Amino acid sequence: MPRTKEQHMAAVVESGVVAVIRAQSREQLADIAQALLAGGVVAIEVTMSTPKAISGIEMLADRFGDRAVVGVGTCLDAATAADAIAAGAQFVVSPVFKPQIVETTRGYGKISIPGAFTPTEIYAAWSAGADVVKVFPSTALGPGYFKDLLAPLPQLRLTPTGGVDLKNAGDWIKAGAVFVGAGSSLVSKDAMARSDWDAITANARAFVEAVRKARSG
Repeated sequence: MPRTKEQHMAAVVESGVVAVIRAQSREQLADIAQALLAGGVVAIEVTMSTPKAISGIEMLADRFGDRAVVGVGTCLDAATAADAIAAGAQFVVSPVFKPQIVETTRGYGKISIPGAFTPTEIYAAWSAGADVVKVFPSTALGPGYFKDLLAPLPQLRLTPTGGVDLKNAGDWIKAGAVFVGAGSSLVSKDAMARSDWDAITANARAFVEAVRKARSG
């Protein structure tokens, strides 16, 4: 039986890490996904900057859909969201907040993760029906920003993307992030270029462990 939206969300939250993949080719995606899953990262976000991203999402959903939660990233319009969902995406991530993308994603019963930066933008995205708001770019903000936001707005569910690495992943979780989004710090260009899948697995394992420690401590 296919998993529900709630089950997919629970799997992403439990692992605590979304891998943001900007692969150099569609062909690499299966090896990257395999390496991430071996390290305990189940949420795989294929950005639209990946060549043939939609067909890559379809391939990953077909091959790993029973174990992975495959999504689309850098989604900038509702038509792309619909195409990605038709291909098997279970979540839709944007760097910006566009109500039409949230509406389309929710209409298909999938997880909506729009991007926002200021408290006003974040609250607007949440009020429009976002399941989680991606605070982007979080590089310059730091985990303290989440603490400050969640004090008056505890109902928000937030995730940081941009500048998240092994050193600070736990700090974001402690500050209230429901999960973190990690790109090159998790799946590096170097590892992809060298087909060093073991390095990606080791990295994934370290990220999942950092989240687990932060939650238990």
